[in-house]
Amino acid sequence: MPELKPIVFYDFPGKNESLNAWNPNCWKTRYCLNYKGVPYTTTWVEYPDVERILKAAGISPTLIKPDGSPLYTIPAIVDPNTGVALAESFQIAQYLDKTYPDGPTLVPAGTKALQNAFISAFSSNISPILQFSLLGIYEDILSPRSQPYFHETRPGFVLGGLTIEEAYPKGENAKEEWKKLEAGFGNIAKWMNEEEKFVMGDVISFADFAVAGSLQAARKIWDKDDNQKWKDISNWDGGRWLKLLENLEKYANVK
Repeated sequence: MPELKPIVFYDFPGKNESLNAWNPNCWKTRYCLNYKGVPYTTTWVEYPDVERILKAAGISPTLIKPDGSPLYTIPAIVDPNTGVALAESFQIAQYLDKTYPDGPTLVPAGTKALQNAFISAFSSNISPILQFSLLGIYEDILSPRSQPYFHETRPGFVLGGLTIEEAYPKGENAKEEWKKLEAGFGNIAKWMNEEEKFVMGDVISFADFAVAGSLQAARKIWDKDDNQKWKDISNWDGGRWLKLLENLEKYANVK
């Protein structure tokens, strides 16, 4: 069998190398590639360049913008071994399972619907994290090239018309929204047996990477001496979420 050529994996950079690999959705795919052991290289793409670069690579849009035009998103991959080019983390995971079956399985047979349901419920339960995190991404993570695009587009994409600054919780509302986030993580913890490491017990699956991707993003934004948010998340539910990252550390390489 000929040696595999590296898959090209598109991810968002930070303003410096230490801040690269911050996006929760891209982390899902990074975990998948590392876990499967498929060779890959990372191409870092600034926000204003996503559509141009993905179009040139033959990658189709995944969503529709509020104005009805196509939206190109990452994570995305191009596999030179097969000629396949696609975006969206769950689609990529299923493609990797089908194309590279010799490695560990990301979506075990018969669990596609269950994993989709879990990820949807997880996202819903931790939804308050979005309004807290976007300002930190904008101010502390993104490069000057990506900042204007991010600031201009988030209100239409995810914030119902509010600016990043307007959406950020303040005062008593901040305390209430942070309690909602803690309760949301608590709900997820109740679905998982305390003695088991992963969503499916002792078996790693894509659902774990979805949870860990959000945790990686939170850590990148808030793991600072003067920021209590990551300390809070690390201690919630008996430290379960920090333990999950530790259990997946061997698959968290940034190449």
